[in-house]
Amino acid sequence: MRRIWAVAVNTIRQALRMKVAFIFILLLVVLLPVMALTTTGDDTLKGKLQTFVSYGLSLTSLLLCLLTVIISVHTLTSDMKYRQIYTVITKPIRRFEFLLGKLLGVVLLGAVLLVVFSVLIYAIVVYTPRYFNPSQAEIIQAQNEFFTARKALSPPDPDVSKEVAQALKGLVESGDIDQVYGGMSNEEIIRELTVLQTAAKRSADAGQELLWEFENVRLQDPNGSLFIRFKYEQVSVTPADSQIYSRWLIGDYRAYKYGIPGDVRLYPVQRKDPIKTFREIEVPGSVVADDGYVAVLFLNDQSNGASVMFPLGEGIQLLYKADTFTANFIRANLVILCRLIFLASLGILASTFLSFPVAILGCVAVFAIATVNEFVVESFYYIDSLDMTIVYAYTLKWLIRLLPQFDKVNPSRYLVPGELLSWSALGFVVLSLICIKAFLLMILGLIIFSFRELARIIV
Repeated sequence: MRRIWAVAVNTIRQALRMKVAFIFILLLVVLLPVMALTTTGDDTLKGKLQTFVSYGLSLTSLLLCLLTVIISVHTLTSDMKYRQIYTVITKPIRRFEFLLGKLLGVVLLGAVLLVVFSVLIYAIVVYTPRYFNPSQAEIIQAQNEFFTARKALSPPDPDVSKEVAQALKGLVESGDIDQVYGGMSNEEIIRELTVLQTAAKRSADAGQELLWEFENVRLQDPNGSLFIRFKYEQVSVTPADSQIYSRWLIGDYRAYKYGIPGDVRLYPVQRKDPIKTFREIEVPGSVVADDGYVAVLFLNDQSNGASVMFPLGEGIQLLYKADTFTANFIRANLVILCRLIFLASLGILASTFLSFPVAILGCVAVFAIATVNEFVVESFYYIDSLDMTIVYAYTLKWLIRLLPQFDKVNPSRYLVPGELLSWSALGFVVLSLICIKAFLLMILGLIIFSFRELARIIV
């Protein structure tokens, strides 16, 4: 362990002598305070905080990831290029100890920088309300919707199998199936009909209602608040003021729907909200039934004169406090640390058999794909070309899935809306990025480096 630590210390010193490290650190030192002063968001306290955390944490993650790649590749390739490795390998140190020392040094430097700039971001966020003189309403809004860690529950996708079967049967009997879906396979027609029927389940005409039901809602504080987060995706006719008038009922709706005897606790809310904008309704936690059941009923006001549709997924969510902002912020930074460990392992692997420019290019390409991996995977589902679909299914699909998905667990995605980044989600990142992928990269790097010829003995 002493030999590994000696290599790690030497790696840190070597990295600190690099000019690029000072440039990246200087950029963060300058840009983070500037962003704190210039970001406005929607001109509310919550908007300022959300915008700063989103940009600040994303910038910190980006620069530290790139710095980790550069240092991890440079530290080994430069040793071999300038033959400094000869003075190390000739000492009583094994090659795996040498690589592990390099990895430890890069990770320690990245972790220290991450802690420094995370503390800076956290301090700016915590002390921002003291310098902008927000109103009491803005402070309460920020406490409820930003300085928190809320668990988000989404309703399950509606079962539309019967509606799809009836629609398909009607098309076949009427003979319109070839005219409407000519050239499509039966699976493609069913998929198209499923999308249409699911959209119909998420829309309400003027005067109609939509009902969502949630189970196992357990509040930490029964006297706390419950939040309904929603967004109108589109309307058939846009109102003159782009506002949708609605009435909401939140609580135990089973007595009405199923005729179950018991106390009926429904909290009524009258709303006027813009379209294509996330909005939240705060209701008392007492609306949740003793068994954790709560229903959300939406009534599209007749005066709108238009149908309203909610987007799939995050169109309607139930949120309640499950942890603190500080704990959530720490977990978010641990996710970034996992990225740094993976990229350090990738950089060391690449530097065992590639030159500096090629290794940097390959690592940056992997980092770029990992940042938008989820988008890349989803985009292939919309390819119309059969040949490209087959190529993706048997080659690119498995190659892309081997790469990490940084965007699947994105810290800003949780911190900005105040959603809970759970320990289980963090555990998934640790397992996939460190225990599996980073471990395999280091094993492969050790194998390659152990067989690499560093020098020839000429007699």
